[in-house]
Amino acid sequence: MDNYTISQWCLFFYLYSFIGWVWESAYVSVHQKRFVNRGFLKGPFLPIYGSGALCVLAAVLPVREDPVKTFLVGMLVATVLEYITGALMERIFRVRYWDYTGKFLNVNGHVCLASALCWGVMSLILTRGVHFYLSEAVCAIPQPYAAWAVLVITPVFTADFVTSFTVAFHLREFLDQNGRIQEELRKLLDKKELLEAAVQEAGEKAKDQIIQELRELYMKIGERKGQLQQIYSKSVRGLLKRNPTAYSVRYRESFNELKKNILENWKKYREDRKQ
Repeated sequence: MDNYTISQWCLFFYLYSFIGWVWESAYVSVHQKRFVNRGFLKGPFLPIYGSGALCVLAAVLPVREDPVKTFLVGMLVATVLEYITGALMERIFRVRYWDYTGKFLNVNGHVCLASALCWGVMSLILTRGVHFYLSEAVCAIPQPYAAWAVLVITPVFTADFVTSFTVAFHLREFLDQNGRIQEELRKLLDKKELLEAAVQEAGEKAKDQIIQELRELYMKIGERKGQLQQIYSKSVRGLLKRNPTAYSVRYRESFNELKKNILENWKKYREDRKQ
């Protein structure tokens, strides 16, 4: 393996994170027919590409002279990383930020054969083309300047990551709490027949009281749902816009409703400002 310094490895991470952001943003923007600032972070970085590039380089550089080994090792390392990252993010945040469900030979929707093959090809391009030129450029930077560059970028990147992590956790809180509200509504519906029987046996006055209590309870649940959406909508709006294909397996209905309401409200807000 080439003897890079810690500062140089850090610069490689940021540069490949940026290159990954350019690629993903361009790809998604073409499909969405509008510019999409793609990714988990607000800034122009996709850490999974930076992490993937570093892991691939660390594993592949010793065998980079053999294209078959480069392809296979790079494909394996990057695919394992993608699976672990996708599985952990879904477990932590209750949301899938990418999904290969329905793709040929996918594994739990986190990876698939096509993505694995793409990682293999990208490993060849990385080690036999891109990294050669990028390495020359980074190694040409005097070490003190490289260290200063890392010291400047790292706090900005870290702050963005912490902020984005917090926002994603807000989205998880909304989905969890909204899930509990939906469960309360389901329990009300399950008791519907028993309540109807009780209403029939009760007098007219008691009947009106039971109906009124049910109505108030339903309204309170609806208010709680609206309050949750109002609390979290602003913070998660940017995250949803950056990940237009994201969805939740566990809270599919709640997630889709939140996403629709937030993006529609944002669109209406922008249209009102133009007028």
